[in-house]
Amino acid sequence: MRVFITGGTGLIGFAVVAELLGNGHTVVALTRSEASAQAASDAGAEPLRGSLTDIDVLSQAAASADGVIHLAFSNDFSSAEALSRSIAEEGAALAALGEALIDSGKPLVTCSGTPQAPGRPATEADPIPTDGPVGGRARSVMATLALSSRGVRVSAVRLPRTVHNNGNGGFAGLLAHIARQSGVSGYLGGGEQRWPSVHARDAARLFRLALEKAEAGTAWHAVGTEGDSMRDIAAVIGRRLALPVQPVPAETYGPLASIFAADQPASSAHTQQGLGWRPSHTPLLADLENIVP
Repeated sequence: MRVFITGGTGLIGFAVVAELLGNGHTVVALTRSEASAQAASDAGAEPLRGSLTDIDVLSQAAASADGVIHLAFSNDFSSAEALSRSIAEEGAALAALGEALIDSGKPLVTCSGTPQAPGRPATEADPIPTDGPVGGRARSVMATLALSSRGVRVSAVRLPRTVHNNGNGGFAGLLAHIARQSGVSGYLGGGEQRWPSVHARDAARLFRLALEKAEAGTAWHAVGTEGDSMRDIAAVIGRRLALPVQPVPAETYGPLASIFAADQPASSAHTQQGLGWRPSHTPLLADLENIVP
């Protein structure tokens, strides 16, 4: 397939581009700058200049591709207002991508977060929450999945809070960033809340499998580890950075505090059975040993 991808030069996107190229696909990657265009070209993709706000560019690229993978998000968590703008921008972009594929039968793979199920690991059958600080992203994904009734083979890969590679990425990477700034490797409450995770290369393989064979309207879990406690994650970060490990106030994490406080383990048993996907790369706690002091 000729695949159009947004977010192709991010941590996950680079892995997805490599996975696609390594399995016989060609890739057109949306790039916002000359530097990212060069990075996409160096990775073997055809760069296409534009951003999520360039609706015409997105529509034309999607219509001319054999399939689309959407990964781009601004990741501006500096304030509730900035996060809201990022979510609105992504929602408009997803709507444009979906509209361009109506009645085509082509695949569109988008992404969301894994849901939360009180007292147990969440499964693919659990709905993603449409309220809370990132509820708008879930509403956009649900609207996109509804296009399965309009001739789009749309599916969603649900990503855990931490997608990592070489000690970087996701909410664990954000914890490390905050630890460097504050001088403390912190956690909320007692730190027992569990976060699922996956290596970027394992996630990339799932995106390819969904593109190639997922049925319309389906959701899949890119979960390699069902859940490590926030305290255990903070402990590795603290040891690698030679910082104290201790509880910190909720305001440390700004608009993401409620998410950081949630116990949210998740399973990928159905995904592994349904798509033949098996996570095989380094799990989170071991990968965090690669953090550079």
